[in-house]
Amino acid sequence: MFPASPQCLPQMSRFYQRWLAADPARAGRVDTLSALSLASLDFGAALATEAASGPNGTVLPTTRAMRRLRNLLICTIIRRDLDGQADLDEVVTAMSRFADFAVQTHLTELMAEMTALHGEPVGADSGRPQQMIVLAMGKHGGGELNVSSDIDLIFVYPEDGDTKAGPGQKSLSNHEFFGRLGRKLIAALSEITEDGFTFRVDMALRPNGKSGPLVASLNMVEDYLIVQGREWERYAWVKARAVTGDPADIAALDAIVRPFVFRRYLDFGVIDAIRTMHAQIRAEVNRQERLHPERNQNVKLGRGGIREIEFLAQVFQLIRGGRDPALRERSTRKTLRLLAERELLAVDTVEQLLEAYTFLRNLEHRLQYLEDAQTHTMPVAPEDRNTVARMMGMADEAGLLARLDAWRVFVAAQFDAIFADKAAGAEPVDPDALLTDPDNRDAIADRLASLGFDDPQAGANRLVATWQAPRLQTLPEASRHRLVALVNTALTQIPNVVAQAGAGSHAATLGRLLDFFEAIARRSAYLSLLTEYPHTLERVLRMINASGWAATFLTQHPILLDELLDDRGNAAEDLPSLAASLAAQLDAATGDTERQLDILREAHHAQMFRLLALDLAGELSVERLADHLSALADLIVCEVVRRAWRTIASRHVEVPRFAVIAYGKLGGKELGYVSDLDVIFLFDDEDDMAPSNYAKLAQRFITWMTTHTPAGILFDIDTALRPDGASGMLVSSVGAFERYQQSSAWLWEHQALTRARFCAGDAGIGARFEAIREQVLRQDRSGREAELRLEVVKMRQRMRDAHPPRDERFDLKHDEGGMIDIEFIVQYLVLRHAAAYPQLTANVGNIALLKLCGTLGLIDMDLADGAAAAYRAMRKLQHQVRLQGQENARVERSLVAKHADVVVRLWHDCFRV
Repeated sequence: MFPASPQCLPQMSRFYQRWLAADPARAGRVDTLSALSLASLDFGAALATEAASGPNGTVLPTTRAMRRLRNLLICTIIRRDLDGQADLDEVVTAMSRFADFAVQTHLTELMAEMTALHGEPVGADSGRPQQMIVLAMGKHGGGELNVSSDIDLIFVYPEDGDTKAGPGQKSLSNHEFFGRLGRKLIAALSEITEDGFTFRVDMALRPNGKSGPLVASLNMVEDYLIVQGREWERYAWVKARAVTGDPADIAALDAIVRPFVFRRYLDFGVIDAIRTMHAQIRAEVNRQERLHPERNQNVKLGRGGIREIEFLAQVFQLIRGGRDPALRERSTRKTLRLLAERELLAVDTVEQLLEAYTFLRNLEHRLQYLEDAQTHTMPVAPEDRNTVARMMGMADEAGLLARLDAWRVFVAAQFDAIFADKAAGAEPVDPDALLTDPDNRDAIADRLASLGFDDPQAGANRLVATWQAPRLQTLPEASRHRLVALVNTALTQIPNVVAQAGAGSHAATLGRLLDFFEAIARRSAYLSLLTEYPHTLERVLRMINASGWAATFLTQHPILLDELLDDRGNAAEDLPSLAASLAAQLDAATGDTERQLDILREAHHAQMFRLLALDLAGELSVERLADHLSALADLIVCEVVRRAWRTIASRHVEVPRFAVIAYGKLGGKELGYVSDLDVIFLFDDEDDMAPSNYAKLAQRFITWMTTHTPAGILFDIDTALRPDGASGMLVSSVGAFERYQQSSAWLWEHQALTRARFCAGDAGIGARFEAIREQVLRQDRSGREAELRLEVVKMRQRMRDAHPPRDERFDLKHDEGGMIDIEFIVQYLVLRHAAAYPQLTANVGNIALLKLCGTLGLIDMDLADGAAAAYRAMRKLQHQVRLQGQENARVERSLVAKHADVVVRLWHDCFRV
């Protein structure tokens, strides 16, 4: 298609010009390499050459040599392609092979480094050494990678277990080992240095997307695909190709993925999925055309573009790939040829589609050659458009656009023809076309106004945006009917819900509801539930009107809709009953760690939701809610310790002599809905295996708590309060902890002890901790009163400096007269007077301790009562603000001015400042 061109053509790439100009020797290297076919280039030898090119004969690190090789390869591809020496196949094959080589080379090197530090990862069940499977997705998986593309990867490891650590090595769980390895691999490929980068890496296609763990075991992948795998993911996994890994493990992964992607029979669900995917792509095309009505010039996503050709090929794969293994081919071009062989498409149609695909991909590459940028859109500048046209072998922009339009018209026609029979008459008129027609925006606003909405125009805009969302555009017909009916019902209820609550906003409640509907739209069971149980929809509306956080929580965990079916689901259960039920479920899932993780999360979320319902109904005070949430956290911590210990193969006793100590909000039993857990770990065991096994248990505990699964997470964990902080051991013996507290701990660590308690694990260790705590807090500090005051004031000032005022509103935690001031006052009073008044060491909360100090005459009784009232009021306000989804608890100063004044007066009385 492109005749031999003058040597000036490659110079049209500004990237090519800059790279050559930076070093006179580069032109000769491009000349040498461009004489070879890049599709079969020996990348190993080429990398060795780059590595040996360091200054003064030094050997460059692999990451730097790889980046230099990448730039050399790109410039050589530009040279060969624009000079007519390389065709599309050579270009995409070279890029795909280089991506494979870069991943494999870096992974081998990083695996050796990680193994040297932590030992070899071994499967707990099989005992086999573990290797990470790196899956190439998208065009990389299909062997058709762009010249300036990112690479879509998924990281999988075979099975859970731990590394086999030797002397001087630190054992890790396989999950943590491969997570670290994956992060190092991403950095090796994508971090920008003076030599640029090798590949941008996109991990968004992994199970649960960006919210999911970076690496997943084979069991996790299987559970995810079975339970949550969505139709679009079937399309993504068609191209999945293992770049690294043990052949047996790759085969095991293929056995999991194959039935998810390729169905054995053509049932109605598959046909409907094909229709909905067609509608999704058409919606995207229409959106692009609305944005650029004069000319849609995105060669990838635009109507008649690359994406539609890929979709045509993949549709036939998904229809017939279960029966015809040949159609499981990952390459779009090879798949199209197979369609002609199988007579699924006419031979001449396939040939033209292939020609259109070649034209569009070549054009895409030339768009990227300009600046080595990941772009698929025609440039805006006329001179750049003409440059691209000349790269395509055409005289000017007009000629290029005419050819582009002709191919796009052809592709779009084939796209329409294939789906014409399925699409004909498949979109009946909605029950209420008003809600779903973006052209009726004003009429929608009029209707909302008639219902009493406070901002009808905003509500209309939100409704239109929701119906245009791809997830709703592609809904099955039955689901769409149900959803429209639910929205109609909700619109009439929202004004009543807001009025009855005496708070909230029509627009905010509608927005939260539509977010929720978008999240559950493809789950027909949830839509059916809300349709068949109208009172559940009303309860949803009341909840999301009252709390933005509640709306987000329900949207993230729609399974909790079950809790709204009847009144009994809203009652806070008896904790012993919950503990027994949870233990029974976990026992039934013994050996299935992933399932146990989800059981813990589901039980925790369900109980939190019941408490939330009571809270929003006004049936729980902030203090009672915190007590319930803290007790629930204690239960979860206890079960996680028990279950995680059983997964440690090297455990030396059946019941660990190990305890979790709670600090901060959990220690003070003041936990909120989204509080972190501040904990430390203690053990009392003389066995030689004890330190390493309990370190494993602590690591496993953190993993069980923080890992994202399909059911979410349990808690974020903070262990910074352990002896010596982040530089200290993750677990400590009780004896070491006692010595540290008596001789090495800072004053602020003694302050922290005032809100610490035994949480879970060995009760004997818990009793020893409480004894140590009492001993430390009851030290006689009467002779060092001035020093104590000074240290507390200095620590408080450091916290203030770290959280300066951001606006005129009052920060309930950090501002002068706020909650932290009250907490510091209480901590000071405990440390100062507990030697004489041991009752002050009771962990009864700040309010009770303030009143006790007033009763004992340690502070003015009126100030004690005022500060206690201030703390209660501020906690309530903080809770209300957090329920609206705001992370930072700031309120108008007028709401707390009197309370803050009392706290400031008490502060001055205590610290004489």
